[in-house]
Amino acid sequence: MNRLLALPLLDFLRFVSICALAGLGAGHAFGGERPLKGGEIKPAVLYHNYCSVCHGDRGDGRSRAQGSLNPPPRDFTAAGELTRSSMITIVTHGKNGTAMVGWKTQLTDREIEAVVDYIRQSFMVVALDPRLQRGKALYVHNCAVCHGERGQGSTHPVGGPVLPRNLSSPQSRAELSRERMLGSVTHGRPGTAMAGFADRLSQQDIEAVVDYVRTALMVPTSEAISGVRAHGGRGADVAAAAPKPAAGADMRLPMPMGLSGDAQKGGRFYNANCATCHGVKGDGKGPRAYFINPKPRNFVAAASRAALNRPVIYATTSMGKLGTEMPAWSKVLSDQEIADVAEYVFTKFIRPGAKAVRK
Repeated sequence: MNRLLALPLLDFLRFVSICALAGLGAGHAFGGERPLKGGEIKPAVLYHNYCSVCHGDRGDGRSRAQGSLNPPPRDFTAAGELTRSSMITIVTHGKNGTAMVGWKTQLTDREIEAVVDYIRQSFMVVALDPRLQRGKALYVHNCAVCHGERGQGSTHPVGGPVLPRNLSSPQSRAELSRERMLGSVTHGRPGTAMAGFADRLSQQDIEAVVDYVRTALMVPTSEAISGVRAHGGRGADVAAAAPKPAAGADMRLPMPMGLSGDAQKGGRFYNANCATCHGVKGDGKGPRAYFINPKPRNFVAAASRAALNRPVIYATTSMGKLGTEMPAWSKVLSDQEIADVAEYVFTKFIRPGAKAVRK
């Protein structure tokens, strides 16, 4: 029997259980509609709306729910024993003795298969490849002491004046080709503490550890899906590209990139996907808001109405907000679709009745 430690999550899971017993999925109770109706299946949206609150936006179980569930949510990055068919069965019917409920009343067979394939292709690549597993073990044994468990490097010199490389940074992703990394691991780097491993590792092992780093650690920091910070909270690598909300923002500014949003289209998407957190009234009191911390944005609050103009709403919708449940919808929506949602939020909640603005 699950041991649930956090009261808000306990109430939520009771709610999910009631829904499941009634033949409903939690997604139905939250929003009524499946996301992105119209025939096209977007697995990243399905994962966000149905899975990420427990399994986290990187599929590693590092969500806000992990400390409140026993057993904890599955860490897909270490679940190489799971077959595709077993995962489809679990997503369809749930798993006894855990908080995992079945989704067969909410998702079609195609949607279940799509979200399982998304998990396997996005989070389980290392777990499913014995060579990359070998590379991971070698990295932990030989490299993590300087470069960190998640490739984040160190803030203190190790064996010399040069700091160990942050392998997960945008600079490393841009500068380090596979060939350069193979050379560094084989022969070392002059003027740094990076020693060569040619006398300790075979060529196959060197290739395995380099490919593990490139596959598992040198991936862009994800603002996507649930908004929980990827790679253990490494948010410093994300450029501050989004406009910052400020009191007294210029409400006359148009959408970026010459876009003009369609509020009617945006409203349909908002009510099917955003209202579960932000509420149909834009007051931040959607059905999911009860167990989200920090709370979803209240668009009708005075502070929001003073700060959120079209460019800010567009940027936040597009890139998400780290440390919150706000996903980066640019991963699954076009620029125009994001503009449509932003226009709906602006004209419905921020400046009701405002006319469209063009550049």
